[in-house]
Amino acid sequence: MDERPRKLSLAFAGSPDFAARILKVLQDSSMPCEFILTQPDRPRGRGRKLAPNPVKVLAVDHGLAVSQPLSLREPESAAELRAFAPDVLIVAAYGLLLPEHVLNIPTYGCINVHASLLPRWRGAAPIERAVMAGDLETGVAIMQMEKGLDTGPVFARKSLTIDDYENIEVLENQLADTGAHLLIDVLSRLPQRPTPQSNQGITYAHKLTAADRIIDWARDASDIARQIWALNHRMPAITTLGQTQVQVLEATAIRELTDIAPMGTPGRQAPASKKTVTIECGSGWLQVSKLKINRGKGLPMDAAAAHNGYPDVFQTGAVFSNPEANDSP
Repeated sequence: MDERPRKLSLAFAGSPDFAARILKVLQDSSMPCEFILTQPDRPRGRGRKLAPNPVKVLAVDHGLAVSQPLSLREPESAAELRAFAPDVLIVAAYGLLLPEHVLNIPTYGCINVHASLLPRWRGAAPIERAVMAGDLETGVAIMQMEKGLDTGPVFARKSLTIDDYENIEVLENQLADTGAHLLIDVLSRLPQRPTPQSNQGITYAHKLTAADRIIDWARDASDIARQIWALNHRMPAITTLGQTQVQVLEATAIRELTDIAPMGTPGRQAPASKKTVTIECGSGWLQVSKLKINRGKGLPMDAAAAHNGYPDVFQTGAVFSNPEANDSP
């Protein structure tokens, strides 16, 4: 391991859009991958037909060898990867744990593109957790993988200011692009010694669940606004009025409303024009600008369309409540 091969033999493990975006940059660079590990096809859409994930779609388009094991716990599940014998296995949002027998296959080990400023937000949902926690910045780290969860030493990192991005999808795309170019630079410098992570400031980005979607109107309006911003790309925040479920897609926190005093009823809709939906929170108000309800065609709409189409739901004094987590779709 004293000298880097003339050309690295690269394998890639990833599944969602974030990973596919990184793989696309690699395939268009001088560091293309030749072997792909990705999650098995899953049922998708209304018909629940098996469909490939974004990484597999891109891999097939590029004519790459693809392996889709259900698990990598047993050594035989990684037989194809072992036969390929890569110099590096690049990992980005793969979704399966890599046991030690897999970590030991590549010459230079497994290198992870992780969307946080490690050691902050180790784990499954670093982007959303950073936003929901009110972090001012996030970033990407290129990490040497080891047995622990995102505990490995870091080759390089770069930070991004969260408020610079109009929505979380744009932020995620920028993190993927930044990570891909940072990764290429790291690969070009192998072998090199990464820097151990600090033992200070460690946090965990636990996997998002149905409970994370539920809006608790007793919380501060700014906290709720961050929750909505963080989740609207994949699993929008929800609230209910009777049997009507509302997905809140875009909203802004407001500290005070002119001539309208809080009544101490979180979830209450305040008097407003038909162009706004304004809801009292435990502290402050939330002004909703885009939403979707489980009626009609179920399409996203602005506040004016909500008032016009569903006056029984969006009316002054009506109080939204918190659905049970296990009732969430």
